Amino acid sequence: MLALDKSATHPTSWSVEASTRTLLDALAPHREKSLTFFYDGREIQSGYHVTEVKSGRFDALDCGANPEAWSETFIQLWDVPVEQGRDRMPVWKFLAIMKKVADEVPFDPESKLTFEVSDPDSAMRLFGFFGLEVDEETVRVTLKRRPASCKPRDRWLEKEGGAKGSCC
Repeated sequence: MLALDKSATHPTSWSVEASTRTLLDALAPHREKSLTFFYDGREIQSGYHVTEVKSGRFDALDCGANPEAWSETFIQLWDVPVEQGRDRMPVWKFLAIMKKVADEVPFDPESKLTFEVSDPDSAMRLFGFFGLEVDEETVRVTLKRRPASCKPRDRWLEKEGGAKGSCC
């Protein structure tokens, strides 16, 4: 697969806090290619389904007693084998699903994007959109596990330039 250069229109990797628009814009030029996802060190099976797309607005209090608010779009992927006679989902179909969702259940395109991925035998796991690779036939979306974090510590580290500090 050919990785896109970071200076290109669609960078190779984004943070796990990428927006829904980031993914949709990155996919748009590749409508006729097949779409696959890579997570937990493996490629999703070719029969995967987008089983649900949901959007929500969240209000919370972090561990430092700071109010937090954000919107988030969740794309749920069910990792199952291919059904006979069916190929991997094309990008245009994924984009059509997302357009249908936007028409029926409007979501903020700038919302944080989260993937929920599960197979028939495992609990759902949360991932962020981490990267995109494109070759002549396939678009491969790389997902990275989304760990818990301490937001006050994260803000402090960002302000201090990555120095180690204490929490809350």
